[in-house]
Amino acid sequence: MAVTITENASKELKRYMEDQKVAEGSMLRIGISSGGCSGFQYDFRFVDDVDEEKDNLSEQHGIKVVVDKKSDLYLDGTTLDYYESLEKRGFTFDNPNAVKSCGCGSSFSA
Repeated sequence: MAVTITENASKELKRYMEDQKVAEGSMLRIGISSGGCSGFQYDFRFVDDVDEEKDNLSEQHGIKVVVDKKSDLYLDGTTLDYYESLEKRGFTFDNPNAVKSCGCGSSFSA
């Protein structure tokens, strides 16, 4: 499994889906794209389509997760978590394939 979603992340994703009225049956697509200050940036959004030839699909804590096979190479072993403290709040990626990351944690190089 390329990406693991923690229970904290799934709770926050479900809250977001309810607040934003995301369509029932939508899936969380996680991938990478070129850009960011370190080379690649994380991309995640809700979608309603999957291509079984190009995507890997899993379900974790009630969230359907789609990762395209190209991104899968860079995200293998990655954990998506939700962090909340007095000074910071948001989703975080712990990617063992990242050689370096930017200060904000939204981009990396592999």
